[in-house]
Amino acid sequence: MKFSILIAHYNNASFFMDCYKSIINQTHTNWEVIIVDDCSEESEKNALKKIISGDPRFFFYENTANQGVGYTKRKCAELATGEICGFVDPDDALYPDALQQSINSFTNKDIIATYSLFHICNEKLVPLKLFPYSKKIKNGKPYFFNIKFQVAHFFTFRRETYEKGEKINDNLTSSVDQDLYLKLYEKGNFHFIKKSLYMYRTHCKGVSQDKTKKEKLYKNWHIVLYHALKRRNIIRIYGMDINKIEELPTFIFKKQNTLISRILNKF
Repeated sequence: MKFSILIAHYNNASFFMDCYKSIINQTHTNWEVIIVDDCSEESEKNALKKIISGDPRFFFYENTANQGVGYTKRKCAELATGEICGFVDPDDALYPDALQQSINSFTNKDIIATYSLFHICNEKLVPLKLFPYSKKIKNGKPYFFNIKFQVAHFFTFRRETYEKGEKINDNLTSSVDQDLYLKLYEKGNFHFIKKSLYMYRTHCKGVSQDKTKKEKLYKNWHIVLYHALKRRNIIRIYGMDINKIEELPTFIFKKQNTLISRILNKF
């Protein structure tokens, strides 16, 4: 199987060398890398181009204007040619067997996506701890919204399944991965790989660490959840009209984190 590694880039060239090295050292060698740059500074783009120069497996594309991460990731997926796809952030990295472990799971035709354990790392990409919330989920549950982030990196999916469904919302400026996970969850079974395949770098420039962007992130997450409810024909959840709930992430988390809910989730 050919694997398309998808990278949405914006001014992260200083961290990209680690990502690049982790890709070229993969044990699975049938891959391509689709990089879409969202109008980074010229110095950033040139630094990235220099790193990948001479390797025909890397493809570099540029947005004509700054469009945001939703548009850029959607464009990455549109340009992919592999049977299996997976997003990697340019400031993160993969363990050497990440592609092979993921591809092995797709020998089961019922599996349309995989995800794994991953390590949270410091700015120098030194692993600090495993992300504590990654776990095996139950498939086909209409009230699963990944509210506790059980599904995260390293997430891979069948391109054919993605193309047949509703694509990434290109208007989102955050919560794009959540949008992708929930849309694909509605299309088939996910498989959990109980092994760390991904290194997630924490640093001051990271979107998820930027407190100034938290409010916007929650607004986008609300939009993602609202659209998921509409797709699933759920107009009331936990006794409330979805149109009257101002903050769906907080509302759903509280309802699904009660003692009774935790007990029911075990069955």
